[in-house]
Amino acid sequence: MEIHHNNRQGWSFFLFLCMYGAICESFHYSVPEEKKSGFLVMNVLKDLKVDVKELSARGARLVSKSTKQYFQLNPHSGNVLLKDKIDRETLCGQKDPCILHSEIVLENPLQVHRIEVEIEDVNDNSPQFSKKEYLFEIPEQVPTNTRFPLETAQDSDIGENGVQNYTLSPNENFRLDVQSHSDGSKYAELVLQKPLDREEVTQLFLILSAVDGGTPKRTGTANIVIHILDTNDNFPQFLDSVYKIKMKENALRGTLVTKVEATDRDFGSFGDITYSFSQVPENVLRAFSLNKETGVLTVSGTIDYEEERNYEIHIKATDGGGLSTYCKVIVEVEDMNDNAPEVMLTSLTSPLSEDSPRDTVVAVFSIIDQDSGDNGRTACTAGTNLPFILKASENDYYQLVTQQPLDRERASEYNITITAADWGSPRLTSTRIINVRISDVNDNAPVFAKSLYDMQLRENNIPGLLIGLVQAKDEDTAQNAKVTYSLLPGKVSDQPVSSYFSINSETGNLYAIRSVDYEQVKDFHVTVRAVDSGSPPLNSQITVRVVVMDENDNAPFILYPLQNGSSPSSDLVPRGAEAGYLVTKVVAVDRDSGQNSWLSYELLKATEPGLFSVGAQNGEVKTMRPIHKRDTFKQKLIIGVRDNGSPPQSTSATLNILLVDGFSDPYMKMVDIPKDDVVEEEDHTLTMYLVLCLAVISFIFLLSVVVFVAIKIHKRRKFIESSALNFPVGPDFPENCGDADAGSISRAYNYEVCLAGGSLNSEFRFLRPLFPVFSMEPAQSQGLQRISSGSQEVPSHGAEGQVMNQARGAVSEDAAARSGGPSCTGNQPITANANIGQNDWLSYQ
Repeated sequence: MEIHHNNRQGWSFFLFLCMYGAICESFHYSVPEEKKSGFLVMNVLKDLKVDVKELSARGARLVSKSTKQYFQLNPHSGNVLLKDKIDRETLCGQKDPCILHSEIVLENPLQVHRIEVEIEDVNDNSPQFSKKEYLFEIPEQVPTNTRFPLETAQDSDIGENGVQNYTLSPNENFRLDVQSHSDGSKYAELVLQKPLDREEVTQLFLILSAVDGGTPKRTGTANIVIHILDTNDNFPQFLDSVYKIKMKENALRGTLVTKVEATDRDFGSFGDITYSFSQVPENVLRAFSLNKETGVLTVSGTIDYEEERNYEIHIKATDGGGLSTYCKVIVEVEDMNDNAPEVMLTSLTSPLSEDSPRDTVVAVFSIIDQDSGDNGRTACTAGTNLPFILKASENDYYQLVTQQPLDRERASEYNITITAADWGSPRLTSTRIINVRISDVNDNAPVFAKSLYDMQLRENNIPGLLIGLVQAKDEDTAQNAKVTYSLLPGKVSDQPVSSYFSINSETGNLYAIRSVDYEQVKDFHVTVRAVDSGSPPLNSQITVRVVVMDENDNAPFILYPLQNGSSPSSDLVPRGAEAGYLVTKVVAVDRDSGQNSWLSYELLKATEPGLFSVGAQNGEVKTMRPIHKRDTFKQKLIIGVRDNGSPPQSTSATLNILLVDGFSDPYMKMVDIPKDDVVEEEDHTLTMYLVLCLAVISFIFLLSVVVFVAIKIHKRRKFIESSALNFPVGPDFPENCGDADAGSISRAYNYEVCLAGGSLNSEFRFLRPLFPVFSMEPAQSQGLQRISSGSQEVPSHGAEGQVMNQARGAVSEDAAARSGGPSCTGNQPITANANIGQNDWLSYQ
């Protein structure tokens, strides 16, 4: 291998490129043709002045300037190897020298070294004649030393390997004279050295040999047949010995090039002239055709300026006597703008970091146009509105550099259209799209979807309840966009925020980790921080307001009258009070809020149900009618207070009301006596009678059940008649007694009590529903008195016991007024329902 340095002009050019920052030295190498694949062409380490490690680290690669890659670079050794077998004749034809251009590109820093590899010719082709046999018709009496040009042999090899000499087989009449053309090629002429005598020899057979100068030498032969004719003493003559023609490339087939014309002074057959090519190479035969009768030269193939810029055509004119003359046609091809420029990418940096500074080299490329002159001059432009700009250098090299800051969030990649145009007419253009991807850096902090989050949490929540979701997005990618969430330290009711809430660091779900009481804390303010995973990490904060929603978890509380363990105080109402008289006002509050704290009042139970009323909204206790003298002295009211929650909560208040004739101090002293002595004695008497009544009723009920089971349903009527002897129950009562079937349940759970007529004056006419949930006045008698009716039990203490005591007092009063046995006056039955509940009533009619 040889290394040849470029001339001084080439060194100046590449020195300029090297100073520009990208293109450096140019190296010249040579390699013989026909070498097998893998043949070592050269080692570039010494010329590049780098070692193997640096060559590999800088990503050295070999870029071919042609469409096919003939060489390959081993970055681990610096060897440039032959990739495919090269045939110099196929690649370059007769061009000399045959050079392949490549570039070695080194990154970090970017360096481009131009490589020229000359393909050396080897003697692998033998000379060949266009024909195997050539015919010459030579008249006799041709003077000696007459020359007859011979067809030249064609050898695909060049230089010393081309045709160097011609030899002729030994004979007496002709010798061979070998001469050279202006381009150095050899041609041979037959020289007559002894006159011909047709009477002695009519034909001569000679062998023409062409020998090249290679090692070993190669030879090609052709037969020469010479017919000796009668005398023809005039040669054809061309009007011009040289024809110079200019024509444009890409001329259509059949286009006239020129017409050659020769004349002969002889007559007859000796004056008939034919035209033919003489000593023309293959490229002429492919491109042109000649009419042998008229001498018209036309285009028969492709005329390409880039392949051949001129043609030298030798034409022979031969008359009928075999005499020939020659002329030369020189065709100069004019260039047309038929080749668009090509963009050859040398280096590309992709992906490109978005924080790259200005003037960062993104790509290096060159423009190649095979045309010449203005048709080969090029200009290059890139797309508009891009953060890149083109910088041109000599020899059609360009650099694409950054001119503005890059932002991957606005544009993650750019498809840059490079447009190359020549200066021909019409102008030809070509484009190439360079894709540049932008890599991400962590330059965007997470951004929350809202500026403030409002969430709701019901009080008494279960621990671990999901409250809501906070979410932040990061416009970066990959790790730079991975967001984690955390709670910032803070206080809620003098407690750390972390004791009330937790957040999922990956999803942003906010959880309540303990139960919350609306009455203690009504809202929270929590600060959430979102941090990405970039380097350095970026963060943002958001405030989350958690509003606690109230639940109806507090029952109303009675402020007045005060409800405590002792007997409540009594309110005094004059017996002369008219309807609408304001007795007192029940005042209650609820710790809940909203509709959960809206209170409504209801009279649940009263000694005289029709005597008092309670305002549903304000809790005011008023008289519904004037007070009569027969109204019981002591009135007891149970007032229920209920809120408007769901489900509602309720409580009750007990009011004691005394009906008095006046409010003077002496009277107040008098009314204190029955409260301590008379009333107490009356209460004991009522209790005794009530116990007796309940015992009798219970005994009768049990007896009735036993008889009912014994005699079945068919003997029910006898059971009723037998039981009527002890207590007036059943349908045999007089017609003025209430129907035993009255009420909301079956007959088995109802009973009737008939009292004497005097019982109408009792202070107990109605028994209101029993509400075991409300606190009542302590009973005056303890123990449990049962009235068996079905499976129900009626206690004798509490609110129920009080009702029973009142009923017992009514029975006692009725017995005192009674003059005979039990009788019913008018429609006055007493019906008791054994179902004890909110909707069950005991009433007197």
